[in-house]
Amino acid sequence: MKNKEYVNGQKTFEQSGERLTYFYKDGKVKAEGASINGLMQGEWKFYRESGQLWQIGNFRDNEKHGNWIRYDKLGNLEYDKTFINGKIKK
Repeated sequence: MKNKEYVNGQKTFEQSGERLTYFYKDGKVKAEGASINGLMQGEWKFYRESGQLWQIGNFRDNEKHGNWIRYDKLGNLEYDKTFINGKIKK
C-alpha cells in the first residue's frame, strides 16, 4: 500500500505493524483498525471530522462481518446491525 498525502502534506494513512490508521486533512483520525496482508480484519472504529466516534464495526477479509454500531451527531445509537460475509443478517 503506497502512502499518499493530502495537498497540505498530511498523510492519508499510516500502517504500523498490523495497525492501519486513516487520517483527515487536518491530521485527526478518520478510521483505525487491523489490516493483515492488506485486508481489514477485526474491530474498526470510524470517526467524524470533529473527532466524535461515528461507527464501530467488524471486518473479515475486507467484508463487514459481525456487529456494526453507528451513532448520530448527538451520540445516540442510530444503527445496530449484524453482518455475515458482507450482508446484513436477517
